[in-house]
Amino acid sequence: AVAGPTARWNTLAQQVFFSQRDFVAGPGTNFSNDAWDAYLVERNSLRDHLAEVGTSNPVVLTGDVHAAYVCDVKADFDDPSSPTVATELVGTPITTGRDGVDQNPGDAIQFAENPHIKFINRKRGYIRNVITPSTWTADYRVVEFVTTPGAPVTTRASFVIEDGQPGAIPA
Repeated sequence: AVAGPTARWNTLAQQVFFSQRDFVAGPGTNFSNDAWDAYLVERNSLRDHLAEVGTSNPVVLTGDVHAAYVCDVKADFDDPSSPTVATELVGTPITTGRDGVDQNPGDAIQFAENPHIKFINRKRGYIRNVITPSTWTADYRVVEFVTTPGAPVTTRASFVIEDGQPGAIPA
């Protein structure tokens, strides 16, 4: 599906964080070795290929991060004004770390250092994706307490990707 523009929505489902994540404040950088940050040439090649062949509406679906994220995949992560090439939706954790929290103190640094990151949440849950020809809506559904049977499920945040417009916007 990433070879050309024949499908309306093109998904790349994979395990580790695709977008750049700098974990340290200031001019230095600190990236995870268990993510595409450890494979810059390969990530850049794939990202550039998506743009070059005109892949329509690329959406990267990611898991195994133990937190939920929404990111714009930028042509150049170090230049916030560079074009958005794709959208990354990172699934929520299911049971990691017991009940979880909305955010931890380090998330403020991630938002400051990575303007392409639009959402972080550490509650347990799932993403409900509703896909139509004109929009892809991702509802981040969470439970307050995985340790309490029957705890209610709520929508923590929703994002929409519009056909032909890479990047997620809050719904």
